[in-house]
Amino acid sequence: MDTFIIALDQGTTSSRAILFDRQGVIRGIAQKEFRQIFPQSGWVEHDPLEIWQSQSSVMEQVLTKTGITASQVAAIGITNQRETTVVWDRQTGEPVYNAIVWQDRRTAAYCDQLRSDGVEAMIREKTGLVLDAYFSATKIRWILDHVEGAREKAEKGELAFGTIDSWLVWNLTEGTVHVTDVTNASRTLLQNLETLQWDPELLELFGIPMSMLPEVKSSSEIYAEAFIKEGSGAPIAGIAGDQQAALFGQMCTEPGMVKNTYGTGAFMLMNIGEKPIQSQHKLITTVAWKIGDAVHYALEGSVFIAGAVVQWLRDGLEIINDSSEIQELAEQVSDAGGVTFVPAFSGLGAPHWNPNARGIMVGLSRGTTKAHIARAALESMAFQSFDLLRAMEQDSGKPIQQLRVDGG
Repeated sequence: MDTFIIALDQGTTSSRAILFDRQGVIRGIAQKEFRQIFPQSGWVEHDPLEIWQSQSSVMEQVLTKTGITASQVAAIGITNQRETTVVWDRQTGEPVYNAIVWQDRRTAAYCDQLRSDGVEAMIREKTGLVLDAYFSATKIRWILDHVEGAREKAEKGELAFGTIDSWLVWNLTEGTVHVTDVTNASRTLLQNLETLQWDPELLELFGIPMSMLPEVKSSSEIYAEAFIKEGSGAPIAGIAGDQQAALFGQMCTEPGMVKNTYGTGAFMLMNIGEKPIQSQHKLITTVAWKIGDAVHYALEGSVFIAGAVVQWLRDGLEIINDSSEIQELAEQVSDAGGVTFVPAFSGLGAPHWNPNARGIMVGLSRGTTKAHIARAALESMAFQSFDLLRAMEQDSGKPIQQLRVDGG
């Protein structure tokens, strides 16, 4: 009997399931978009139940479309949007609040307060990350402080926290397994980069009970049996945050190799080998993967808004009906006509780290058309990515010879 692997790709705007055969050939894909919730300026949320429903439905779809039975699934791998924070009730499995998305800026003032308390250097040294609302710890803290009864329940051990990988595993195992991998844990501001375990001093700083946290595992091992269809199960055997998965998928397995992913945001990662190096140019240090006992680290620069600017032109300005129309529109003009667009809708990421920045468009004239705006929007992805490339070259001390790229 032929056997297959299912990759679950839970992204910021859609959930996908991809079925691979033993030769690595894609045999089926299903994808489903889900709602983006913007309660107020700078806030971004998802409904965790909608994430789970969209992910489980595309997994079922891909099996139905290809006629593959659940018993033919040899393994399931999970890759996911990182930093996005879900807190749920261990007993009922119900989220206590919407998922707070990585793009969300509501905790920027709290980060400023911590900075003025003088703890930024300690956080940086322990985690490799900058103190920013992007990461999970301040989002967990916000939920505990703002959802009625949440802190009391957390102190009693009744609540669980997870990034999206943990939330999917919890649901795939019907609430029996609470784990994460080192790559996702490294995005929380709570994992010590050297020990790869939760750091008690950081938990105390953010006021987060240890009982909420998942067990930290490697990126490649059998974590649990997933219940998928017809009473059949399959082992969940790989977990990695989407950008680390892309680094590995692009075969950037040697130090110095670099990839950039153009998705909702754009994320550039450089493999830096088996020792973490602190960036001197406002990049972050993150875990690239752990396989067996071998750990690789990466330098990373994050652009918060890349492909999402095309969605905004579609849904916000309504100057296109479909994302695929952007290229044809931009090609109607030979340049942006002096228009510069900085799509800082949810602050600026690396190497600026300005959570209070907002989008700006300059250089408009009477001759500006929607084609110029479309072209400036596409150029904004290149300009922001070039900032990351330059910072990475300065940190590594040598020019980058090759950039491997992917993304939708």
